[in-house]
Amino acid sequence: MKKTWIEKRDSDKKHQVKINPKSWADMPAGIMMLIPTPKIVDRYVNQIPIGNFKQVKDLRKEMANDYSANMSCPMVTGISLRIVSEASYEEFGIGIDTITPFWRIVDPKSKLANKLTCGIGFIIENQKREEIKIN
Repeated sequence: MKKTWIEKRDSDKKHQVKINPKSWADMPAGIMMLIPTPKIVDRYVNQIPIGNFKQVKDLRKEMANDYSANMSCPMVTGISLRIVSEASYEEFGIGIDTITPFWRIVDPKSKLANKLTCGIGFIIENQKREEIKIN
């Protein structure tokens, strides 16, 4: 049976810190790179204060600093953000009141927003409710 988004988010995967073997995205070869887990990303997104928006690149730097790395993997961070967002919307759908506020990090104009089950409208509605302005 296929795992739910909640099960994917809550899995007991372990994070890794490894040397980035080659330059790609915004990371030069040789730096220490954090491979985060969905649980780690979920914890950080939950720490974004009400009414604030955090850029993904800033999240990647913050997580990396806390795990003694130079930067977090952009690909795995993006995948984890998708898992966190979908799991939160799954919880919303079953009536859980307190969900991870993924609208504080997912830009409605991003590629990720277009993939999410909740649709862009859900993100925009929550950003308006919290008076979030994206710079």
